[in-house]
Amino acid sequence: LRDDFRQPPNDVVVAAGEPAVLECVPPRGHPEPTVSWKRNNVRVSDKDGRIAIRGGKLVISHTRKSDAGMYVCVGTNMVGERDSDPAELVVFERPVFVRRPVNQIVLAEENVELLCEVHGDPAPTVRWSRDQGELPRGRFEIRGDNSLLLLRVRAEDEGTYTCVTENSVGKTEASAVLQVHVPPQIEVRPQDQAAVQGRTVTFHCVTQGNPPPAVFWQKEGSQMLLFPGQPPSQSGRYSVSMSGELSISDVHSEDSGYYICQAISVAGSVLAKAMLEVEVGPSDLVPPIIRRGPANQTLTLGSNAQLHCHVMGSPMPSVRWEKDGQSLLNDDIHISLMENGTLHISRLKETDSGTYTCVASSSTGETSWSGTVMVRASGSSSVQRLSQSLQLPGPPQKPVVTDVTSNTVTLTWQGNPHEGGAAVTSYIIEAFSQSVGSTWQTVADHVKQEKHTVYRLYPNTVYLFIIRAVNSYGLSDPSPISEPIRTQDGPDAQDEDQTLVQMDLGAMRVLLQPPEVLGPTSVQITWALDRHPRYIHGYRLFFRPVGSTWMSKVIKAAPQPSAVLTDLQGGTEYELKIRPYYKDFQGIDSEIVVVCTPNEGKA
Repeated sequence: LRDDFRQPPNDVVVAAGEPAVLECVPPRGHPEPTVSWKRNNVRVSDKDGRIAIRGGKLVISHTRKSDAGMYVCVGTNMVGERDSDPAELVVFERPVFVRRPVNQIVLAEENVELLCEVHGDPAPTVRWSRDQGELPRGRFEIRGDNSLLLLRVRAEDEGTYTCVTENSVGKTEASAVLQVHVPPQIEVRPQDQAAVQGRTVTFHCVTQGNPPPAVFWQKEGSQMLLFPGQPPSQSGRYSVSMSGELSISDVHSEDSGYYICQAISVAGSVLAKAMLEVEVGPSDLVPPIIRRGPANQTLTLGSNAQLHCHVMGSPMPSVRWEKDGQSLLNDDIHISLMENGTLHISRLKETDSGTYTCVASSSTGETSWSGTVMVRASGSSSVQRLSQSLQLPGPPQKPVVTDVTSNTVTLTWQGNPHEGGAAVTSYIIEAFSQSVGSTWQTVADHVKQEKHTVYRLYPNTVYLFIIRAVNSYGLSDPSPISEPIRTQDGPDAQDEDQTLVQMDLGAMRVLLQPPEVLGPTSVQITWALDRHPRYIHGYRLFFRPVGSTWMSKVIKAAPQPSAVLTDLQGGTEYELKIRPYYKDFQGIDSEIVVVCTPNEGKA
């Protein structure tokens, strides 16, 4: 039996579970030697079903970590036996998870730990990834045990997180889904409201949360729950929009009370409530009130226009529309009047440009509100979006009388906590008296305080007052109507004087001429009167970029009325109107005219 093996075994590296083969051809001998194997100096038995010795090869079909060691091939015949040089079998292990990350549902601002404990040989590396992007920047830690710690989680941290582990013999990964619940919050809370019988009242309630909460309303003391989208047969005069607004139409005195907005989800619940006060109308003969009238708009050819005319009154007023002083007929197929009074104009043409007036009328009187539409061939549109109603201020509270004389009334009121999209800049006071006329008259504007004395009223006359708040987006809904107020008795001469002034100013019409553009920043305005007035101090010239807040300039009366507006913006479309006045009496506004200042370069 020779000493040298024809093929000694070589070192072998395998992964656990894979087969391992150690090959050996023994030394030459006579008789031909047989082959057996030793592992760590212990004879290898082929009784283990995984191990077989075939023609000198040692075959382990499914290796285990315990199979690793130093193997020696032994050649044997009757003369003796020879040992080969040892060969090492190395058994590595693919990475396996000892503890995997699991799906979690947590509340916002909590810390979250995602486990990833792995075992393998050689020691595997571990890294974390997120399917929907990178890990939350600045708010995660990877700990020594390879777990991922997320700090103060937010809703945007939701997603699938994956732990990837690998070594030289394998790679594997495990994932978990993280859901972050944010408890419901009420971003826009409902505000207390006071309303006259017959009005429609809307309470806003804007919520957020994750998952988005379900919103419903309930009147305090009532078992009925009001959900978005309920059919009117179930909710009657109550309706809840899909955005969570509660509307109550034709309010009655029994509707007074607290209304509760509730938002609920698996993450929690929250509620807010607001008070509704319904007051009996002070008179059955109050003329219609236009809550929200048409806005000035600049639109492109072929687009659509919506001119709002939301009215209220008892009996419910009818709505008709005029364009440039002429009645709009329903025989034009591209102009339609919707049930709520809104005028819809489809596929605008240039001839649709003009001043549109909404006229609300009933047996108690008539009220109107005008807005201009300009149709351009191209350019950007300035349209009052539906959401702009939220930008308007909330209606002021009901005005209260603190002092009365024969020709003055002092009113105080409180603003609405909901200022809208911009701060309230002033208030407008409107008055109505059955003995003076059949419409609401503006008796004061640009009122800065929440207290004002209205002058030049008639003695021994019953008045009603409403207040509107003004911000840069427009006018609020009117306040609740004041209680009826009767001025004190006064001298006959004064009575006659007041009547003459009122009649004289009210009968006068201002005819505004097309403005003359002097340059990019200045415009000359001239106007005429249809009659010579007895009572006039001057004029208020109102101007504004289309869609912005009115600004005013006082012009003293002169034989040839004219004015020059300076410091305008170049390349801007302005609206202009003139209002005559005498002391505290206000006349009737002229029609609005529009002028466009040129750009600086074209001057």
